[in-house]
Amino acid sequence: MLDTVSAAARSAAHPQAIEHFDVLIAGAGISGIGGAYHLTTQRPGTSFVVLEAQHSFGGTWLTHRYPGIRSDSDLYTFGYRFKPWTGKPIATAAEIRAYMGEVIDDNDLARHIRYGHRIVAARWSSADNRWSIEAVRTDSGESVRITANFLWMCQGYYRHTEGYTPNWPGMSEFKGRIVHPQTWPDDLDYAGKKVVVIGSGATAATVVPAIAPSCDHVTVLQRSPTYFIPGRNKIELADTLRELGVNEDWIHEIVRRKILFDQATFTKRAVGEPELVKQELLAGVRAHLGPDYDLDPHFMPSYRPWRQRIAFVPDGDLFKGIASGKASVVTDEIERFTATGIALKSGAALEADIIVTATGFNLNVLGDIEFSIDGKLLDFADTVTYRGMMFTGVPNMVWVFGYFRASWTLRADLVADFVCRLLGHMERNGAARVVPQLRPQDQDMPLLPWIDPENFNPGYLMRGMHLLPKRGDKPEWQHSQDYWSEKDEFPCIDLDDPAFVYE
Repeated sequence: MLDTVSAAARSAAHPQAIEHFDVLIAGAGISGIGGAYHLTTQRPGTSFVVLEAQHSFGGTWLTHRYPGIRSDSDLYTFGYRFKPWTGKPIATAAEIRAYMGEVIDDNDLARHIRYGHRIVAARWSSADNRWSIEAVRTDSGESVRITANFLWMCQGYYRHTEGYTPNWPGMSEFKGRIVHPQTWPDDLDYAGKKVVVIGSGATAATVVPAIAPSCDHVTVLQRSPTYFIPGRNKIELADTLRELGVNEDWIHEIVRRKILFDQATFTKRAVGEPELVKQELLAGVRAHLGPDYDLDPHFMPSYRPWRQRIAFVPDGDLFKGIASGKASVVTDEIERFTATGIALKSGAALEADIIVTATGFNLNVLGDIEFSIDGKLLDFADTVTYRGMMFTGVPNMVWVFGYFRASWTLRADLVADFVCRLLGHMERNGAARVVPQLRPQDQDMPLLPWIDPENFNPGYLMRGMHLLPKRGDKPEWQHSQDYWSEKDEFPCIDLDDPAFVYE
């Protein structure tokens, strides 16, 4: 740790108002709204506030505005367990925000949310056993100070203000427009234009079919292939149950369990019989592109399935665009940008009027907030994670980081239950503070990167791994990424385990 907090953080400390709450939730996205619901229903006497930097709720589904923006997880599991989803499994951003809006309205959560409040610093005082939060109002620049007994970080894992774009040679020479999907401009006219989309992940798989009908042509430029799961954007089981007049609460629970069962089976097969799973995935792509389309090299990844996230392609729309000739795929590396497009290392060239860099996120560790404990700056890379949600030496704080191979919200709900249970345990035992610590039997365990790169290795994590806490080689000290185990383990966490120190 460094010795003192920065002058920038201290300069924000001239607030116009000071308030105190039992809990402060950072972020009004999926995790934050879910957390507010759980506090309202499980801890009705707890005072809390939700601070959100944006002008409204929604997180990703508010800030991402590129064409076709939609979920890449089914809404029966990406939706909350307490709120039935009644639409198509893959939903648009507008549909997801409408769903979240209903949760806010149905549970009277709006009065707890303060929009346009960007948190810049969080300072823990052991003398007071509370966090002091410095925020700035985005409309006026006014500084606001709020204190809280407990801090619940629900701000997500990437920087909303900018996406990740590599610095390729010659970018300044390009005469057209370069656009990152995360900051898609409202005035971008792609009708009749030649567009190159760099990247082939879930974002590219969404943008390409949305813009291809209007463009002259769209080229997907990828350095290496990725896996896709094409399928119908409907769940026949849900439709059948509705025809039978089954209650929507029951439908939500039944379909949710069926999807989770199928996902667990698929994940196990991806590890146990990766070549067979690979061939099944490729067969799904071939069914849309036709038997004469050569899948090598464009759709033949070199890694086993699930080492990176697999994008679902509803109704095969991406592949329909390729089959129609409106879109195409090029597998190559970029040599440099030119005035008219991109020169490739193979010697080929791609002409473009617009280049879309669907190249990923900038990892955001706990909201880019300056944390300090008793006057010393906190570097989370110096801590060890407790089950991917708490950190050694950091009092009264929980972080929500979801799953890579299952819906984010599944873990957000588990963490929310844990927080409510922990708060109740502290109240019953008269504890004002809880700090995770390594137990005597943990002192000699090896400290490893946050995620095993052999297990999961997307670019944004590999670029930012040095910023994240360490993990141990025991279940308590790692983020397992296994919902099917954690759903049973989290409710049984022993709150009197020596890993928790109460005062």
